[in-house]
Order: sequence, then C-alpha cells, then structure tokens
Amino acid sequence: MATDTAVIVIAQAETGHVQVTPAAGEHATDGHTTETLGATNLAHAESGMPQLDPGIYPNLIFWLLVSIIALYFILTRVALPRIGTVIAERNDAIANDIEQAAALKRRAEEAEAAYTKALAEARDEAHRIAAETKAGIDKELAGLMAKADGEIAAKAGESEKRIAEIRDNAAKSVEEVARDTTGEIVRALLPGADDTAAVEAAIANRLKG
Repeated sequence: MATDTAVIVIAQAETGHVQVTPAAGEHATDGHTTETLGATNLAHAESGMPQLDPGIYPNLIFWLLVSIIALYFILTRVALPRIGTVIAERNDAIANDIEQAAALKRRAEEAEAAYTKALAEARDEAHRIAAETKAGIDKELAGLMAKADGEIAAKAGESEKRIAEIRDNAAKSVEEVARDTTGEIVRALLPGADDTAAVEAAIANRLKG
C-alpha cells in the first residue's frame, strides 16, 4: 500500500513541527501507515540539532570563507592602514619631541657653558681692575706721603731757621739790654768809670758761659 499512499511532509526547522497531509483518494486503511511515518519524521526532527546536521556544512563553510575574506579585506584595506598611519604619526611625533628635547638640552648646555665662561671672565676682570685700582691708589698714596713728608721737612727747616733767627734776635736783644743796664749800673756806682769795651766783653763772656 505504500505505492498508493502519497504523503506530503512539511518540516519547519524553526519550530521543529512536521505536518503530514494525506493525498486525495487515500484509503482509510493507509491512515495508520501515514501517521506512523509522520510521527517517525517528527521524532527525528525534534531529536536532532540543526547546526550538527551535515547537510548544512557546505553552506556554513561557504559563509565562513566569505566572512573571513571580507574581514581580511576590511583589515588590510581599512583598519590596518589607519592603524599604521596612526602608529607612524605617533612615532614621528615622538621622534620630533625627542629631537626638540635634545635640541633644548644642547641649548641649555651651551647657555650654561657661556654663562660659566662669562662669569669667569667677569671675575678675572674684576680682580684685574681691583689690582690696578689698588696699585694706582698705593702709588698715589706714596706720592702724597712723599709730598707731605717733603712739605713737613721744608716747614720744619723753615721753623728751625725761624727759631734760630728768633733765638739770635733774642740773644742780641738780651745782650743790648744787659749792656745798657750794666753800663747804667757801672756809671751809677762808679761815676768816673766809663769803660764800655770792658762792659761789653764781660757781658759777652757771661752770655757764653
């Protein structure tokens, strides 16, 4: 009776439901066979997993290859070039920063060397100026001291000369006063004796002695 029985089996993968439709003119005696076949197909559909069905492997492999190729083209044509560009720009920026830092370091070292040199030159110049100034002051002071000593010596000589003149004048004045006084005393005591030469000689001897 299997040859006279037409069975349409509709399997839905999403729901796992199997519908069995008997053909027109099917005898009632074949109903049991149809129901048995539908139940068997339904049990097979419900017991298996679609992803483990070997019949869908070629389709899965195809779409897997398509996905891999698409991912490869996306990576090689879009993502990797952009990543490479970003990395290259970053490397260039880092290299530029390193170069600028090295240049600034060189400039700082040059500035420090120039400052040290200028400071040493200024110190040497200050020492030289101080030495020259001290030498000039010492020389000028020595000249002033010599001049002052000369002036003091000259004034001392003049003072001594003046003192000698004053002493001589005083001695002469004393001699004259003594002579006059002695002459008056002699004339008062001895009115007849008027020996001026003897009086002067006596006064001179007295002053010397």
